[in-house]
Amino acid sequence: MVQKIWKNLKGKKQAPVKIQGFDIDLNQESLTRIDRLVDRYESEILHQLDSEYTQRTKWADRLADKIAQFGGSWRFIIWFACFLAGWIIWNSLPITKGAHFDAPPFILLNLCLSFIAAFQAPVIMMSQNRQASRDKHESVIDFAINYKAEQEIDDMQSRLHHIESELTEIKELLKQMQSK
Repeated sequence: MVQKIWKNLKGKKQAPVKIQGFDIDLNQESLTRIDRLVDRYESEILHQLDSEYTQRTKWADRLADKIAQFGGSWRFIIWFACFLAGWIIWNSLPITKGAHFDAPPFILLNLCLSFIAAFQAPVIMMSQNRQASRDKHESVIDFAINYKAEQEIDDMQSRLHHIESELTEIKELLKQMQSK
């Protein structure tokens, strides 16, 4: 909401803005401060989650995550495609006939690809399992935050209903006093 108000203020003369339903004047300095506080709070939460993840995982697990991150990237696909193309071209050209180390049908290449697939797939699966566990932990935190917010909203609604009933009583008393 703050960012929406901030976008509306950009490029306009800086006049205080009122938030609908509240008598709060917000100027550019206030909006900047609120954005800064929200960003800092969010970064602290993310830092806490990352440090907790680092503390709970072993070095080998983090290495597997890095390997899976690289193995599932476009950079890996491009590098590996270039490597395979270079391998095939080098071993197929008549110019490099004396330096061929894997003649067609490229049996050594098939062995290397099988070796990479045999180790890369389990590493990626281990990383995905850990990521799923981390996502579950973050979703529990999100649920707790949403539950707390819902409780606060319910509390505010009950207070508003109480205030509304008191106002109704006051209005009735005023009507009774005016009719006397």
